[in-house]
Amino acid sequence: MCRSIKTLRPPVLPEEATEEDIRAAALQYVRKVSGFRAPAAHNREVFDRAVDAIAEATAELLDGLEVRGAVPRRAAG
Repeated sequence: MCRSIKTLRPPVLPEEATEEDIRAAALQYVRKVSGFRAPAAHNREVFDRAVDAIAEATAELLDGLEVRGAVPRRAAG
């Protein structure tokens, strides 16, 4: 998999992952899977939608994970 995607949960990342961290990981994933660093104009919309969907799924995952001995990332709301 993409080696530049870092783990975004404690204890690997001691502080809460920011939206910027989550979006950067999603972008790296979409780049890896699509094979495009930057999509052509005709692929931009689907590329951006994929990044948004993966960022949302990542945030949901991090919010739901239970890491022993760690404080929850943020309250669900």
